[in-house]
Amino acid sequence: MAKKPSLTDALNTAGKTTQQETSPAPTATKASGSRAGKKLIAGHFDPAIHRQLKQLSVNENMSIQDLLAEALDDLFQKHGM
Repeated sequence: MAKKPSLTDALNTAGKTTQQETSPAPTATKASGSRAGKKLIAGHFDPAIHRQLKQLSVNENMSIQDLLAEALDDLFQKHGM
């Protein structure tokens, strides 16, 4: 009696077939126009800080990104950059 193929073997075989039948995967994703040539800067902060930033954004009618850019500009200026 022949041995049944393992589930892993079956999935690997099915994956190879599926990949061959579909178009090639894209080599890289393009950033949207506003993100082209830019880098993400992120951090983890307390929820209270997030709420304050959102409230300031509403109060000043500015995006959070614009507020962060302003804060970074102030930081760089403080350090002579």
